[in-house]
Amino acid sequence: MAVDPICGMTVDESTAKWTSVRGGETFYFCSPSCKAKFEATGNRERVTGGPSPVTSAEYTCPMHPEIVSDKPGACPICGMALEPRVASLEEKPNEELIDMQRRFVVSAVLAVPVLVLGMMERAPWLQFALATPVVLWGGWPFFVRGWVSLVTRRLNMFTLIALGTGAAYAYSVAALLLRRMDLYFEPAAVITTLVLLGQVLELRARERTGGAIRALLGLAPKTARVVFDNGDEADVDVANIHPGMQLRVRPGERVPVDGVVVDGHASVDESMITGEPIPVEKANGARVTGGTVSVNGSLVMRAERVGADTLLAQIVRMVADAQRSRAPIQRLADVVSAWFVPIVIAVALLTFAIWFHVGVQHALVNAVAVLIIACPCALGLATPMSVMVATGKGATAGILIKNAEALELLAKIDTVVVDKTGTLTEGKPKVVAIDVMNGFDETRVLGLVAGVERASEHPLAAAIVAAAEERRAAIGRAEDVKTISGKGVTGSVGGYAIAAGNRALVGGFASGEGIYVTIDGKPAARIAVADPIKATTADALRALHERGIRVVMVTGDARATAETVAKTLGIDVVEAEVLPAEKEAIVRRLQGEGRKVAMAGDGVNDAPALSRADVGIAMGTGTDVAIESADVTLVKGDLRGIVRARTLSEAMMHNIRQNLFFAFVYNVLGVPIAAGLLYPFFGLLLSPMIASAAMTFSSVTVIANALRLRRVRL
Repeated sequence: MAVDPICGMTVDESTAKWTSVRGGETFYFCSPSCKAKFEATGNRERVTGGPSPVTSAEYTCPMHPEIVSDKPGACPICGMALEPRVASLEEKPNEELIDMQRRFVVSAVLAVPVLVLGMMERAPWLQFALATPVVLWGGWPFFVRGWVSLVTRRLNMFTLIALGTGAAYAYSVAALLLRRMDLYFEPAAVITTLVLLGQVLELRARERTGGAIRALLGLAPKTARVVFDNGDEADVDVANIHPGMQLRVRPGERVPVDGVVVDGHASVDESMITGEPIPVEKANGARVTGGTVSVNGSLVMRAERVGADTLLAQIVRMVADAQRSRAPIQRLADVVSAWFVPIVIAVALLTFAIWFHVGVQHALVNAVAVLIIACPCALGLATPMSVMVATGKGATAGILIKNAEALELLAKIDTVVVDKTGTLTEGKPKVVAIDVMNGFDETRVLGLVAGVERASEHPLAAAIVAAAEERRAAIGRAEDVKTISGKGVTGSVGGYAIAAGNRALVGGFASGEGIYVTIDGKPAARIAVADPIKATTADALRALHERGIRVVMVTGDARATAETVAKTLGIDVVEAEVLPAEKEAIVRRLQGEGRKVAMAGDGVNDAPALSRADVGIAMGTGTDVAIESADVTLVKGDLRGIVRARTLSEAMMHNIRQNLFFAFVYNVLGVPIAAGLLYPFFGLLLSPMIASAAMTFSSVTVIANALRLRRVRL
């Protein structure tokens, strides 16, 4: 008898159906699921877990992303509740929200009779008894955060709340002990309750800004169906899938990880990743992405990228990082906030002094109203809330934003530089003709050239190798292969010296388009290669022109080919026969002319230009190097994504300006009114309780306005 190393059950070795050999030792299993878990791990101890798409136990502040903690708490700068750095799919209870809700409910129950008794000027000791737990227990978090702000010399909204409610409560206690009837227990209790209500509403609204990430996380299936070598199949936890395993995807199921189709045919809905609603046909050799859905048909795929390496996991990480980044426009709010609280405290003291000759009661009420209404939370939330919602919206449309600065700059772009191959075109060139010279055999030439081109990563090289394989040409073994950037490739195959490239490489016999080949220095052939233009390119460029954006095409192709493509697409400027290193110089030159430049490309040689541009845009179908160098990644590799990203940027900036305008106007108008500006003209004074309600309304309004970005049509 043997013991299953996964579940610990006893297995009869003589009848065991599922076995596995590792390190010369045979292991026996009670089920194919246990066997799959065992084979998906490096050793017996590691039988669960594995790299999950996103794991994070860190908490950060939406207004100050530089603040990172390993546990929940309050931001030491602004006092706001920290929230998970990355939203979790699991519905974990929000401890901060639960605590605030509990304090609000209890405070509200006690504050109502305090308000009634205060208006009737009755039962002062009962007012004290009811108001004390509201202010000291319900408002305790505000006093703690206010005290921390004083100790750290980082005054914030809780400084003002603590000063306002504390002053009203302390004055009332002193007046009660002195047997005076000018008590302010009701504003102290009601203000605390209203601020608690504002915290509850704000925390609930902030939770909704993580909806995009939770939606993305929800795309990842929990299990995958593994197909074993002997034909057996079993459902296995996705965390235990490793590269190389074969998985079956049945109709209606989600693709569990990234990989390649090895058998079957199906239409796959990729809209949740790319934003494109039309399903894509997948057959042998096609790549599939984890989280997409097989609409019909059954596939067998080979897993390639799993856990944290899948595209879905990378998207979640990128969105999370972007949501915590700071847009340049945030600096304005930061500068104002740094001076705002000290100025408000000074205004409150001045208000108290001015009204003191009328009476201490009026002085106290107006000073408290100034402190409460001027809380700068709306100002601080104006930018980060819009950034969080906008980046999440972009991710659901196949637009991945690396940071908030890039999203802001997109609205200012006036020039887009585009690479041709893989950006304007499919990036999958095909050999369309071979013209041999000097008596060389077409198939023989193709086999020799394919031998040296195998060592090149250029798309044209792949086209030649593919053509040789299709025509069953004998592909020779190459030696001493050298790739000459912007020119071509040389090497030795079967004793022949092979050179394949443009005029700069092979000499004067090359005239016109194509790849020219010499064998032992003798002209041998001209290979014509065509790369079809993407079906969506023309529409994308037309939309960019309608927005007043200049389009510049940069390519290493000959000028005649480049100008033909440019004329077909209506491109403004053509930079042809450009070496890879010169692309970055072209971007720098355009910037020197005062232009705001975005660069779109998909290759390794585009990386320097992508980094140099004000906004680098990588085609998601391109190389990892290009994607890492870019500020924006278009998952679909479709230039229409630039138009969508521009629309999203403009919507976000409009939304931020609305928020900042509302926050500024609210405070500019609210503080003078609270100080008593209207009293000489209309005899009106602002109650601190109304000021508290207005302050709560301002914060919730800013968040609600930011959430409108989820409905932007891209």
